[in-house]
Amino acid sequence: MIAVNDINLDKNIHSYMNKVTENKEAMTIVRENNQNIVMVSEETYNNLLENVYVMGNKANYDWLMESKEQLEKGNVVTKQLIEVDADE
Repeated sequence: MIAVNDINLDKNIHSYMNKVTENKEAMTIVRENNQNIVMVSEETYNNLLENVYVMGNKANYDWLMESKEQLEKGNVVTKQLIEVDADE
């Protein structure tokens, strides 16, 4: 995780924003009185919200864990997809 103080962030904001978005890395903006802020890309933020939703719902979590267990045991079915023209 990148850490930068707010003064350095002001001077180099575009560079830091590029690091956050290009490297999918979170950045802590260190402020006085330990009132820090974490900056993440929108993609990372949306992914975090989705994970919170899935993991926060017991039925979803149980289904996901069951699917993971099936995959790890090799209990999968492979199917070939058939391509269809958009004009049909």
